Amino acid sequence: MKKLFVLALMFSGLAGFVISPWIQGQSAAPAVTKGKDIVSYRDVVKKVLPSVVSIEAKAKPMRLKDQGPKRKNQGQENPQIPEEFRKFFEEFKKRSEEGPDESQGGFGSGFIVESNGVIVTNNHVVEGADKVEITLNDGRKFTSTEIKGDPKTDLAIVKINAKNLPALEFGDSDASEIGDRVLALGAPFGLTGSVTSGIISAKGRSLRLNFYEDFLQTDAAINPGNSGGPLVNLDGQVIGVNSAIKTRSGGFQGVGMAITSNLTKTIKEQLLKNGIVRRGYLGVGIKDIEDEQVAMKLGLKNPKGVIITQVMEDGPAGKGGIQSGDIIIEVAGKVIKDSKDL
Repeated sequence: MKKLFVLALMFSGLAGFVISPWIQGQSAAPAVTKGKDIVSYRDVVKKVLPSVVSIEAKAKPMRLKDQGPKRKNQGQENPQIPEEFRKFFEEFKKRSEEGPDESQGGFGSGFIVESNGVIVTNNHVVEGADKVEITLNDGRKFTSTEIKGDPKTDLAIVKINAKNLPALEFGDSDASEIGDRVLALGAPFGLTGSVTSGIISAKGRSLRLNFYEDFLQTDAAINPGNSGGPLVNLDGQVIGVNSAIKTRSGGFQGVGMAITSNLTKTIKEQLLKNGIVRRGYLGVGIKDIEDEQVAMKLGLKNPKGVIITQVMEDGPAGKGGIQSGDIIIEVAGKVIKDSKDL
């Protein structure tokens, strides 16, 4: 007989789970939750904007003369080429081999999370950079080579040599709900200090861009250059890191994605402490339960959860009593819909 698992303690330090019964007879909730009467977002913007930065990543350009061995007969003159064209191509070749004097790179956004100069951004903004130039909201510029990133979550931190900087506070992204109002700040298309507004459109999105994903979807306008900037609630707390847009045109079409603040906090702390992200593992093979008929045969009301297909000998899961054929539907109070959740 298959075992149905509700894992309350898979990892060290995780709390137990609570089962909340369905309560009937409650009066219907109002269509609109009454909160702050918003006339302007200016107080939130004044609080958050000083902590938002623009980032220019710079990398040394590759020179053509360093890109591999020369071809046979390369450099030999072709008598059929007229003299004026030969001079033109020789000058072009010389400039190409010398390469541009200045570094090449991209642009993005970020935000200060510690007053001593720790900045959070997207990994794709700074990946491959030899150095980054940080421009604060007050116009001050800093250059840094202290870059630490995690490609699996597309998060990175940059450290600049500064003190007493205005740092933002992380909010609880799990507590945010669909319909909550949010602001996205950054430097879209290089336009620093830009602010857009919207709502949380969905939670738990996955675009299969990164190994670990837990996106908040928002209709606040996010465009190229916004990457790495903060998504904040109306208390000015960071609940997400603007990361991607779902588009067919290359511009914003009402679907933006932000990495959750709770994931960001975890990655930031590990990058600061270790320089890399160290991850645990279960030591199992898993498969999503997607078919309703399969779910019914397994005794599930809905096609959700994962089935264990393989258990590594002496792995963490095996030592914890997990066996092949077991079904995981919950871990430490969090419902497991699929392998991504697990």
